[in-house]
Amino acid sequence: MYQYTAFDRHFVAQRAAQYRDQLERNLAGKLSDDDFRPLRLQNGWYVQRYAPMLRVAVPYGELSSRQLRVLAQIAREYDQPSADVYQTAQSGQAKLGTTQLPTGYGHFTTRQNVQFNWIPLVRSADVMDLLASVDMHGIQTSGNCIRNITSDERAGIAVDEIVDPRPYCEIMRQWSTLHPEFAFLPRKFKIAVSGAREDRAATAWHDVGLHVLQNDAGEIGFKVLAGGGMGRTPIIASTLREFLPWNQILNYLEAVVRVYNRWGRRDNAYKARIKILIKAEGQRFVDEVDAEYREIITLDGAPHTITQQELDRVAASFVPPALHQPAVQAGVQHADARDELEYSRWLQQNVAPHKNPELRAVTLSFKRLGQAPGDASASQLETAAELADQFSAGEARVTHDQNLLLPWVHQTQLGALWRAARKVGLARANIRLLTDMIACPGGDFCALANARSLPIAAAITERYQDMDDLHDLGEIDLHISGCINSCGHHHSGHIGILGVDKDGREWYQVSLGGSDGSTLSGKAQPGKVVGPSFGAAEVPDVIEAVLDTYRRERHSGETFIATFRRVGMDAFKQAANSVRQTVEAELA
Repeated sequence: MYQYTAFDRHFVAQRAAQYRDQLERNLAGKLSDDDFRPLRLQNGWYVQRYAPMLRVAVPYGELSSRQLRVLAQIAREYDQPSADVYQTAQSGQAKLGTTQLPTGYGHFTTRQNVQFNWIPLVRSADVMDLLASVDMHGIQTSGNCIRNITSDERAGIAVDEIVDPRPYCEIMRQWSTLHPEFAFLPRKFKIAVSGAREDRAATAWHDVGLHVLQNDAGEIGFKVLAGGGMGRTPIIASTLREFLPWNQILNYLEAVVRVYNRWGRRDNAYKARIKILIKAEGQRFVDEVDAEYREIITLDGAPHTITQQELDRVAASFVPPALHQPAVQAGVQHADARDELEYSRWLQQNVAPHKNPELRAVTLSFKRLGQAPGDASASQLETAAELADQFSAGEARVTHDQNLLLPWVHQTQLGALWRAARKVGLARANIRLLTDMIACPGGDFCALANARSLPIAAAITERYQDMDDLHDLGEIDLHISGCINSCGHHHSGHIGILGVDKDGREWYQVSLGGSDGSTLSGKAQPGKVVGPSFGAAEVPDVIEAVLDTYRRERHSGETFIATFRRVGMDAFKQAANSVRQTVEAELA
């Protein structure tokens, strides 16, 4: 993991002190709410439906056990609303049929951050100080700026990796943090980086997607994509450069963001993302970026060229940790047949190969009945820290799918890790299966949402608790968003669910055939809507009808997405819409 320097720590501490001063002036009435709003946003503080929400930056997903323990402390001591705020929230939810809103949780996001939903604003400066004590912050997790740099959760350990992208991610993080020219872009700007053959970072869905690669001459460089995004207009990113020398990536990014900053729409928030600009301008955008890049190189003297010395300095933080040979034996000792089956499935779904053949990458599942996808209680965060210390050199990583990955597990300790994780409910063998779904907080928490996503996730999870059934269905990406902003990435789900508002009521669109660009899913593309929207009570039946069609149509060993692409939409659409026809017939 990257080790903060004295400068880094001073910078974050100063930022926390600056925020405390801003907050105190706001609470004293010396800084208006309107003036305070952009300041708190660029430190990660939103005001949501019932209470403030904090988004903590986790650059490229890496967390130390020490940081996990502080996140647990925040969940336990600070993610607790006042009685009157919680009573108001519960009264509002009771009208929607929700009886309990959980407090004391962190929430893993699809962009590898951690969020908290209930921290009172008056305590927010104390939380910033606490985060700074372990080299964490919320800088640029909101606002119209360059957001948290994300990457492949298996960066540096994947067997299919060409180049470790983490040193470049860290250099980009330092370049983009409080960049004076890009503090007020037309809209938010997201960068994802992958260094492997399989794209586990969903790069084609980002404002800029970067692939670190090696050309035939053995030179390291970047393939540069730009203009991807979800929301109202789902667009797959276009290629701007097939190969850019690694040391020029900051200069080129400067050109891309500068052109976007110059020409991006500021009169319409729905058309302000770079994807709209690139779609409208096409080659003209590419030409202007190239011209800007040439000026940066020639006239400005290429000020952000990365030196080998700087790359080496940063890369020194990402060498594999020193690991000793553990004495623990692999496997499940003295287990019954069900334990053996459960452990075997866990090895299949939750354990991935490692660049070091003696090690494995293990995913802890935070998807289980009675808990929102991606939510982690204070005790679970502490347990994750303990597991990281005991089995993974004190390191964990937030995954794109809202789980935690332990990247340094010795193969002889897999049995011990499984037993320890199962004891606390983090060893469910459902990674990449239907219940390993992505879901945003939705209308239960978010003021932007049109509908609640968590009750839909809970209803589907409850229906598919049988592990034999889940494993028979195989790998399926189910993504749920509570509004068109697509924080739940419904566009890229093999099955996508989008909450919509019709006449003040919650309805849900179902789409099929989306892809995030991974090997399983194939080329990145948005799903297609099956037809009219469904009521909340109908959605689980719709999903079941779609999956029954898959069971009927699939070939031996064929995944859901492969069957869908072979069979086509019509059979699945007919099955989904038959649910509505049945309901209408019963009501007639």
